Amino acid sequence: MRFLMLNWRDPLSPLAGGAERVSQAYLAELVRRGHEVSWYAFEFPGAKPGDEVKGVKIIRGGGKGTAIVKARRWYRQQAPFDLVIDQHHGIAWFAPWWCKTNCVAYIHEVLGPIWNTFYRWPWNTIGRWQESWTHRLYSRTPFWVPSDSTKKNLQQHGVRDITVRPNGCDTVPLQELAPKPLAAPLRLITVSRLAPNKRIDHVIRAVQLLKERGVASQLTVIGSGEAQAQLEALAHDLGLSAQITFTGSLSESAKNEQLQTVHLLLHTSVREGWGLNVIEANAMGTPAVVYPVAGLVDSTIHGETGEVVRDQTPEALVEALQALLANPARYDAYRRSAWERSKRFQWNRVIADTCDWLEQKARGGGPPATTAG
Repeated sequence: MRFLMLNWRDPLSPLAGGAERVSQAYLAELVRRGHEVSWYAFEFPGAKPGDEVKGVKIIRGGGKGTAIVKARRWYRQQAPFDLVIDQHHGIAWFAPWWCKTNCVAYIHEVLGPIWNTFYRWPWNTIGRWQESWTHRLYSRTPFWVPSDSTKKNLQQHGVRDITVRPNGCDTVPLQELAPKPLAAPLRLITVSRLAPNKRIDHVIRAVQLLKERGVASQLTVIGSGEAQAQLEALAHDLGLSAQITFTGSLSESAKNEQLQTVHLLLHTSVREGWGLNVIEANAMGTPAVVYPVAGLVDSTIHGETGEVVRDQTPEALVEALQALLANPARYDAYRRSAWERSKRFQWNRVIADTCDWLEQKARGGGPPATTAG
């Protein structure tokens, strides 16, 4: 069979993130099963018109204002596809109205409040409105999402046919969980694209509050992005340069080494589809302390694999951290539960069912939408 994914970014884009890593894994498995798979994405500076990644043919054309038109033009010149996967990142491809074949909508999160972090009024309001309107327009299209939080957000927009398939994780859990006593200096980490919606400034301000309360800590910030210079300047202005290390992007092995040595991952995003780096940290024996937002409340089970703090403030983060410091036994229990749970999200545990479902959709049917995980 022939599959096509439409997505703003492809795996080689400088803006590629967790969504592209997960998408690539699913498409590579379809290739392994003998299918022909293509991925249409936006152009980016220095990009070639096409590439091939793990057997997936990459085609690039256009940008935010032109990609849909160019994708349609390219599509009409191709042999028929059995399934088109219309992956949304705030703005859809509207493929069900021009692909003339089976189609599923694939989103990781409903952006909602994320629009406010990138745009001022009235564009943020327009963005939220068109996203909600688009979901209602797609209400008869099957949706594929990674978490119950995203499912609930879509249901609020009138979507009913929603299949939840948890993301897989490339990080192989440690074979054994070695002791890691929780004691000062508290070793913290955040792993993220450095963008406004990730709110890394909240993590930096939490380090400042810990310092003011006499708690020694060290923070490692892994990732790169448009907010990096601003975040580095904030750390400098707060007198925290000696306590905060910005590593930039790291290889998977180097990232996992860092995740293994720290005490806790902090995640302060406005909203996530799932929170893949939480599971990656868990696999390395490191629990997370996260904000109470969609996606993060799915990847972290409060009171079992980590802490979901009371509200979205640096003060709430610090309260949770200090409470854990006072209760090392709870921390040890979190570590073990998080590590054990991470084993459920290895690709060999999740990928087969999802690709079976995609094949069913490509055949034009299959069983009704179900929730897995």
